[in-house]
Amino acid sequence: MTSSPDLAERLMSAVQGVRRVVRRRVRAEVPGPPLPGAQVELLRVVERLPGIGVAAAARELGLAGNSVSTLVNLLVEAGLLRREVDPADRRAAQLDVTEAARERMAIWRKARTGLVTTALARLSEEDTTVITAALPALERLMDVLKEEG
Repeated sequence: MTSSPDLAERLMSAVQGVRRVVRRRVRAEVPGPPLPGAQVELLRVVERLPGIGVAAAARELGLAGNSVSTLVNLLVEAGLLRREVDPADRRAAQLDVTEAARERMAIWRKARTGLVTTALARLSEEDTTVITAALPALERLMDVLKEEG
């Protein structure tokens, strides 16, 4: 079976729809003002790669450096990100999440996982088996898309 524009459109619609619904429902359970998706993505990258620099974070996210700098400034101001001078290159910064960000992200993860787990439990065993079987292919698709970007 070859891929088609219809398959691509249905896939993107489904993925975006799931993300939108989960984000909206979880937002109510996470304390503090809601964060835009780009800020959450940056926090997730920095949490995964503590000490990462702005340029490396931009590459990881596929964003322009100045866009990530703006996100960093907003998150530092909100007390969710810490920016320190890189001892190896005093012109560069190293990023790390704050304890407040760790706590907020843990609450967010727990709420998101709980919501999706509950929803998956309402599906048939056949549906959950199909979703599970599709995950490796979706992860490979993500890798291919990253390579092409």
